[in-house]
Formats: sequence, C-alpha cells, structure tokens
Amino acid sequence: MSRHIAGRGRAARVTPPAGPPVDDVECDLGSKLTLGQFLKLASLLDSGAEAKDAVAAGSVSVNGEVDVRRGRGLADGDVVAFGNRAARVVARDSQGRPE
Repeated sequence: MSRHIAGRGRAARVTPPAGPPVDDVECDLGSKLTLGQFLKLASLLDSGAEAKDAVAAGSVSVNGEVDVRRGRGLADGDVVAFGNRAARVVARDSQGRPE
C-alpha cells in the first residue's frame, strides 16, 4: 500500500482567475473619470445611453461589487466589468506615459 505525500509527484494545480480577462486602459486622471465615461472609453459599451441603462440595471461592477452610480469617480487600478468583459483603469501622465 502506498501513501501519497502532499506536494510530491503531482503537478501543481493552477486556479484560473475569477471573472473575465482584464484589459488595461490608459486614462488621463487629471480630471474626474466617471463610470459612464470609462464604459465607453474602454469599449465595454458603445454609447452613453447603453452605459446609463446597464449601470441602472445593476449589470456593471467596479472592483467586484455592483455599482448603480453612473457618475461614480474611478481611480487608478479600479476594475470595471460588464458581461464577460472587464477593463482596468491605468493612469497616464501628461505626456501620455503610464505612471
């Protein structure tokens, strides 16, 4: 009878990340960036009307939590998800380089 010793002889299991893959979207955070603006900028939705409806319906999450405030301000590193797509806010400096 053989005994299995944990961690020996087996390949490590890699847990896939929860949720959709995340695309980085560079943004100028010199002025307020709202959830509605970012949904369009990141091409998660095509228009302001679609963004308004999706946010109001509770179909959009920010950092894993549903948010129904289209005017919510976003910060560097925030992850916005809609459906099976997600995008991360990446701040850039005034010359267009990531900070």
